[in-house]
Amino acid sequence: MTGNFQHIKASVLNGNQSFLQKLSEDHVPRINTYFPNLSDVSLEYDRLIERLNVYGLYEVKVSGDGNCQFRALSDQMYKSPEYHKHVRKEIVKQLKECRSLYEGYVPMKYKKYYKKMAKSGEWGDHVTLQAAADKFGAKICLLTSFRDTCFVEIVPQQQTPQRELWLSFWSEVHYNSIYEFKDLPIVYKPKKKHWLF
Repeated sequence: MTGNFQHIKASVLNGNQSFLQKLSEDHVPRINTYFPNLSDVSLEYDRLIERLNVYGLYEVKVSGDGNCQFRALSDQMYKSPEYHKHVRKEIVKQLKECRSLYEGYVPMKYKKYYKKMAKSGEWGDHVTLQAAADKFGAKICLLTSFRDTCFVEIVPQQQTPQRELWLSFWSEVHYNSIYEFKDLPIVYKPKKKHWLF
């Protein structure tokens, strides 16, 4: 998918000068500490849908079971959200093996943090996104619902990205996988046998 979204990224950059300023700042991983209230959530969802429509993007919706970040990453890498357990396992392995890269962003005992992240249903955060970028050698591009920043790039810290993964981020609520309409994955559904109906 590398390169397919270049015109979208350019369009986002040209249309949002405050975004351009924020893009020049380093991405800072952080854990979830703020959860928006119901009215903020509704406004932010509308903003995200508007941005998807403006840039001609389509969300592949994944389950909102606490594994959405890992499901969305799985969909981007394997064209299926069903490999989320493997994705989570690899990210937690990265967190354990490269403690010095992430520990400073976690305001709790680090071992407790990565053990918590190993549990199915535990919400991913910006630290796990950075670990995913590092582990999978991927630039992770987030189209967000944030009022001031509609696009965030998370790049590997110690290597050149080999691919791009595109996610929508409904602020502190949900992640989905996103595609341009022409790149939507085809989901094969077997036809029913005539004798089954």
